Amino acid sequence: MSWTRRKFINASLLGGASLIALDAFFLEKYFIEQKEYYLGKATKDNFDLKIIQLTDLHLNSVNAQLKKLAATINQLKPNVLVITGDSVDKAGKLYLLDHFLKLIDKNIPKVAILGNWEYWGQVNTIDLMAIYSNHNCELLINNSLQWVFGNKTISFTGLDDLLGGNADIEQALKNYKESDYHIVLNHCPAYTETIVKHIEGKHKVDFILSGHTHGGQFNLFGFAPFLPRGCGRFISGWYREGETALYVSKGIGTSVIPARFMSRAEFTVFHLKH
Repeated sequence: MSWTRRKFINASLLGGASLIALDAFFLEKYFIEQKEYYLGKATKDNFDLKIIQLTDLHLNSVNAQLKKLAATINQLKPNVLVITGDSVDKAGKLYLLDHFLKLIDKNIPKVAILGNWEYWGQVNTIDLMAIYSNHNCELLINNSLQWVFGNKTISFTGLDDLLGGNADIEQALKNYKESDYHIVLNHCPAYTETIVKHIEGKHKVDFILSGHTHGGQFNLFGFAPFLPRGCGRFISGWYREGETALYVSKGIGTSVIPARFMSRAEFTVFHLKH
């Protein structure tokens, strides 16, 4: 067969489209990247606390990649596992969350917040709270919780969702206890400015953890054309709002369209030492 210029161009376009489709519907979606950060004076061998963030699971099944993720979490043995919303997007999928959490060591303390899809999917909060509780996980809805590990204390302040619920940083801090470390959990990063206005000069916060954006889910060399409401100017990675640091995770699952492009699924490990 002789190759004309047109045939070559058409074949190249078809091949490129096939690679993009393979990346979007399989590679980016199912290969979960481990991000790792050493904050303050922390090093690989010297840190006070290890925190792992999961977000936006959007569970449709507990596949091989999620089983591997659970095994990795068990191997890493974090002090706390934080789950920053959108674990399930339909009430009928709560059993999948129960199945997934069964794979994670129950001795690992866990803390979770709500995302918009728990509201939009009409997930019963009492049922969700019960599942989390069965797996050593506290669901925070505009509330704060303190843990003690050795001679260090860490507090988590968890916000209700901005879009589906009633995010209220003032209410969330009413039970806050002064701690060595303080992390704010907030699903929709657009609420960050409000958080920062309330905390700066009043409460010490090491950083805020958010999700929601999926990194745009389709990201064209840093440009995300389709961001959901509640993102603000934030897409993924580290930001600074005033004196406060914010990390926005790209999360695990997908929403609406079951694909990702140049926005690989991730979970994040944070090592802390002042």
